[in-house]
Amino acid sequence: MVVCVGENINIMSKTIGPAIRERRAEPILEMAKHEEKVGIDYLDLNIGPSRKAGEEVMDWMVKTVQGAVNKPLSLDTTNAAAMEAGLKIHKDKALINSVSLQPERLEKVLPMAKTYSAYVIGLLWGKEGMPRDANERASHAVDFIYQANNLGIPTEDIWIDPIVSPVSVEINQVLACLEFMSMLKDIAPEAKSIVGLSNISNGTPDKLRPVLNRTYLIMLMKYGLYSAIVDAYDKELLTIAKGGMPEIVKLVHRVMDGEEPNLKALSPKESEYVKTTKVLLGKSLYSHSWLEL
Repeated sequence: MVVCVGENINIMSKTIGPAIRERRAEPILEMAKHEEKVGIDYLDLNIGPSRKAGEEVMDWMVKTVQGAVNKPLSLDTTNAAAMEAGLKIHKDKALINSVSLQPERLEKVLPMAKTYSAYVIGLLWGKEGMPRDANERASHAVDFIYQANNLGIPTEDIWIDPIVSPVSVEINQVLACLEFMSMLKDIAPEAKSIVGLSNISNGTPDKLRPVLNRTYLIMLMKYGLYSAIVDAYDKELLTIAKGGMPEIVKLVHRVMDGEEPNLKALSPKESEYVKTTKVLLGKSLYSHSWLEL
C-alpha cells in the first residue's frame, strides 16, 4: 500500500489556477471532493510562489478545503510566509512540501516542521542542484536528516524525495533514483519516502504518460516506497497503489530481477508493462513508439 498525495489542486491547472487567483471555491472543492472519493490520502495544495498575497491565499485555501473534506493536506509553496500561514490553521498533522538543501529553505522552512509538528518532505536538491547519482542522493539524505534531527524533528516525520526525472531526458537519473530507493532503508530505516511520480513521464505524449507512471510506481514499490504524489484521475494507478493488480506487480518485479517473459504469451496489458519496465531499466531505448516495437 502506497500513501497517495493528490497532485490536482495546482495553480498550474487551467481550471484550478484561475479559481485560486479569483478565490472561487467551487472548482477547488469539486476537485478536493473527487480526490477524497477516490481514496487520496493527502491533498496537495500547490499555490506556487504566490508572491502577491501568498499568506492570504494559503489561509483561504486551507480553510476552504478542510472545511469540506476530512483529509490532511500537503502544503506546497516556495513562499515561506505562505507556508507558515497554512501550518498555523491546519487541522491535525500537515505535510510540508517541501524543503531542499538550499540554505534559505533550510533556515526559513525546516524549523516550521518542529514548531507546527508537521511532516516534512526532504527534497534531495543540493546547493549545486540535481544530485548526480545514487550516492550523492544518499549523502544529501544523511545531511538533511542530520539537520532536521538537530532541530528536534524526529526521523519518522521526514519523507525523503529522491527526485524523479523524465525518462525521455536521462535514463541514468531514472536508474539512480531506483538505486537510491534500494539503499534508503539501510541509510535511515525510520524515514519515509515519497516521489513526484508524474515527473517520470514529463515530455512524453499524453496517451503514453499513464503506463510510464504506473510502471515506475510498481518498480519503486519493490524497494518499499512509502508515498507518491499522483494524478487522482488515474484509476489504474490508484488501484496499484492500494494493493491491486498483484499479478502485474509480480510480473514487473520479475523483469527487474532479470526474467525475460515471452511477449507472445502475455496479454496486451502484460506486454505493455513488460516493455515499459525494460525502457525504465535502460534495457530498451526510449522512444515515443516503444510500445509498438
